[in-house]
Amino acid sequence: MMKSVFIGSGAYLPQRAIANDELSKTIDTSDEWIVARTGIRRRHVAAEGEFTSDLAYEAAKEALASAGMKASELDLIVLATATPDETFPATATVVQTRLGVAGIGAFDVQAVCTGFIYALAVANNFIKAGQSRNVLVIGAETFSRILDWQDRATCVLFGDGAGAVVLRAEPDQGNGARGIMSTHLHADGQHHDMLYVDGGPSSTRTTGHLRMKGKEVFRHAVVNLAQVVNEALQANDLEAEAIDWLVPHQANKRIIDHTAKKLKLPPEKVVLTVEEHGNTSAASVPLALHEAVSDGRITPGDVILMEAMGGGFTWGAVLARW
Repeated sequence: MMKSVFIGSGAYLPQRAIANDELSKTIDTSDEWIVARTGIRRRHVAAEGEFTSDLAYEAAKEALASAGMKASELDLIVLATATPDETFPATATVVQTRLGVAGIGAFDVQAVCTGFIYALAVANNFIKAGQSRNVLVIGAETFSRILDWQDRATCVLFGDGAGAVVLRAEPDQGNGARGIMSTHLHADGQHHDMLYVDGGPSSTRTTGHLRMKGKEVFRHAVVNLAQVVNEALQANDLEAEAIDWLVPHQANKRIIDHTAKKLKLPPEKVVLTVEEHGNTSAASVPLALHEAVSDGRITPGDVILMEAMGGGFTWGAVLARW
């Protein structure tokens, strides 16, 4: 049996950062209002002509450099995004071309904010099945392109960015070995109207804007994330105390705080980037992961729990030893 081991990470944020005070000049909001309800102070926005593939490519380059790996050593690229460059081809193939690795598998995964968790699970299964040895997994979004900038309930929440990791197949050495320990994926499509984009090529032939019932999303997130976190721990016969780092989806600080409280995890064990990034959807978890790896918080051997919930609803978790 082979195991998926993290050997590198990377990230990219667009240069322009929009603070809450700047938003308050164009919509009825304030820095105090946004921070109190979300914990967000600023978010990055892609420049004109800067696409999801551009963000993904920059994060991918850094992840490969971190892994000490050449792109030619990859045999699969899985890219999570809800904001592809085009309806098709897959944005993963655009990144593939720029990396100069024609011929290997490359495809997108769409599970909105849970996208990176889904992509990790897919990549992990390719490795466990013996079909891939070196996999680049990316989460990248340009959510600024699907926001209604006059809707203060949503436009203050989201930002653009990309994060990436490189997974390598290594023999499973059993308990205590580095690598992905388990993945857990869920969805419930009956809640479509609580978080969706009101457009698409099949329904309206327009891109549309993000629409959300914030209170309902919050309520479901608290329940679903607690459930999937417990599922991951039980699957590995672990207690919450075994977690060294919680790396959650950065949607709302109150949701993150509630999840940590349920786990009885102190704040110093939670990776928090929502203040600086906002909600970057599928890029959220890998951005937070890379930041904690880069600044030395996450070190080899640490047990990390990644979790997310997104439109659909989709939700999931990955438990791993870094």
